Amino acid sequence: MFTGPAGWRPDLFYLGGHTVDLRAFYQKIREIEKTIQDEYAVVISEPTPDGGIAGVTVEVTRASAARMVAEGRAHLASEEEAAAYRAKLAESARRAAQESEASRVPVTLISDADLKQLRDRIRPQKG
Repeated sequence: MFTGPAGWRPDLFYLGGHTVDLRAFYQKIREIEKTIQDEYAVVISEPTPDGGIAGVTVEVTRASAARMVAEGRAHLASEEEAAAYRAKLAESARRAAQESEASRVPVTLISDADLKQLRDRIRPQKG
């Protein structure tokens, strides 16, 4: 059986420069998850020592949001911040749909015989 290095305990792990009790950590995640009412939550990132950028807003699952908050990598967005983020997302989707629709060019395929008939109608016969 593996016992690990001296002082190693299977119920502790290393997070952000210090050891964390796994039971307490997962209990904290469950408690945070209970406070999130929707299936998806909007979170705003916090700066992290490993280069995480503060202020990035994303929508993630309830479980992911709870874990990010417990790890100190993000905080839950307020109702106003979440509504503003979702409105911005909807506007971006609407704009993308408009641009996609505008880029479509209507094309009609016609046979050579039909093209000849059209040309003949447009150009008067000489004679």
